[in-house]
Amino acid sequence: MGLQDVLSKHVVQAVKAIYNQDLPTVEFQATRKEFAGDITVVIFPMLRVVKGNPVQIGEAIGQYLVDHVDEVVGFNVIKGFLNVEISDPYYIHFFNDIKSDANFGFVTPNPEDKAVMVEYSSPNTNKPLHLGHVRNNLLGYSVAEIIKASGKKVYKTQIINDRGIHICKSMIAWQLFGNGETPESTGLKGDKLVGNYYVKFDQEYKKEIKNLIAEGQTEEDAKKNAPILKAAQDMLLNWEAGDKETVALWEKMNQWVYKGFDVTYKSLGVDFDKLYYESETYLLGKEFVAEGLSTGVFFKKEDGSVWCDLTDEGLDEKIVLRSDGTAVYMTQDIGTAIQRVKDYPDVGGMVYTVGNEQEYHFKVLFLIIKKLGFEWAKNLFHLSYGMVDLPSGKMKSREGTVVDADDLIEEMASTAGEISEELGKLDGYSEAEKQDLYQVIGLGALKYYILKVDPRKRILFDPKESIDFQGNTGPFIQYTYARIQSILRKADVDFNATLDVSEVSLNEKEKELIKQIQLFADVIQSAAENHSPALIANYTYDLVKEFNSFYQNVSILGADSDIEKQFRVQLSNVVANIIKNAFNLLGITVPERM
Repeated sequence: MGLQDVLSKHVVQAVKAIYNQDLPTVEFQATRKEFAGDITVVIFPMLRVVKGNPVQIGEAIGQYLVDHVDEVVGFNVIKGFLNVEISDPYYIHFFNDIKSDANFGFVTPNPEDKAVMVEYSSPNTNKPLHLGHVRNNLLGYSVAEIIKASGKKVYKTQIINDRGIHICKSMIAWQLFGNGETPESTGLKGDKLVGNYYVKFDQEYKKEIKNLIAEGQTEEDAKKNAPILKAAQDMLLNWEAGDKETVALWEKMNQWVYKGFDVTYKSLGVDFDKLYYESETYLLGKEFVAEGLSTGVFFKKEDGSVWCDLTDEGLDEKIVLRSDGTAVYMTQDIGTAIQRVKDYPDVGGMVYTVGNEQEYHFKVLFLIIKKLGFEWAKNLFHLSYGMVDLPSGKMKSREGTVVDADDLIEEMASTAGEISEELGKLDGYSEAEKQDLYQVIGLGALKYYILKVDPRKRILFDPKESIDFQGNTGPFIQYTYARIQSILRKADVDFNATLDVSEVSLNEKEKELIKQIQLFADVIQSAAENHSPALIANYTYDLVKEFNSFYQNVSILGADSDIEKQFRVQLSNVVANIIKNAFNLLGITVPERM
């Protein structure tokens, strides 16, 4: 039972004993630094139940706690805030209980509980992954790991957009201008090669439009009549009709792209349990449209198209089937969601990691699935996130101005190398060790910079600023971890020996550090509920700041007594373990030396 649970029970008893009133809840907050105390009970919300002066109420409850609760050794009341002081033995008992638990804060999943499926990445197969995909992947992967740590089984998935006119544009450009070149013959990653032909298509398309306008066509007509676009449209019809040559080319070029994606995913450190392909899901959902028509969830218009009326829910009417009987994106998204629960019957909820421009789409999707009567519809969540901008401006795929994910990862490692060399931090490292470390620091900087921000906010990403060994950055936290490892290597101490409560008295820095450690389990739960890696990132920064304050004010290896030294080394070890576990949840590696 946590400290808040213990105190909450006794505060309720105090109000009953002193005022004969039933208090429904007790509100706590962290004690402000300028006041004595370890935890604060907020009196103001109690005034709905207990009438009187908040200071006098606080004094009466405080005295009751001192008299009746072993853990409480003192209190003070500032206006409507009761600051409670907790005994050293309480903290030392807690520390003894958790210090040998390598997974402190993590909850083992209950096999009876429903699983959660987290979708992220979901790229198109006509171009490499870019900076926007990097934020998507890091967010989705991290949220999946956090939900897992909170005690749920998780499946990681993506739906690969491997069909449609955009794919055909790359294919037709390769046919016209590729001269049979392959990733092997060019030495290019497959996704880059295919992406180059997507850009080439756009260049040729613009040339053709210009020529048609010069011949007297309007711009609107020229855009429709450009031969290269018509060729791509014909190719799409051939693919849908199952034309062997078209399908073979489509399979060949998609395989190039998948190989390229795999390299990038490996570099980013993300993985998936199940892949879905739009070429296999685009026909799903139609049967549920027929079902929804018969139950009144959908209605048919005069032209034969099928719609869902969501005006009562504050949205508009949404088409789910065109008049020619073909599906729209919404139809296949309905079908795919239902298919996933068929594939994994233990799934009871899903998280979709998709940019905030799709917010309306997901509101509609979730409402329609709910109307179709699926129980798990109430556990669908759109993990909506903002754009990532660079100091140089916006990105456009078809114009080839996108920040490529592989180039960014390489640039981060290179920048980490330059800064590390300037600081002279790597004496005694071999060249291979340096390169590995630059990769760890560079990726850690990138991931932390992106994940420390609330997902919904837009980010201006500055690679140089992210690789700073001071402040709220990945490298600063990694450096603190490495510093602790250096202390632990020098310490000749049993990390698991139980501390004798009567022999240890805590100074302020030690107590503050234990209080910060105590928060970790709640932060994991809160991050899972809010789908926010930022809560884990910023908690870790606060823990590291608290540790550095402890490190600067207290001698660890030069402590006055063996028992003090043992305790401080153990405390440092627990902090290092939490940093490592918290950064694992963010997909970040911590180096043993730095």
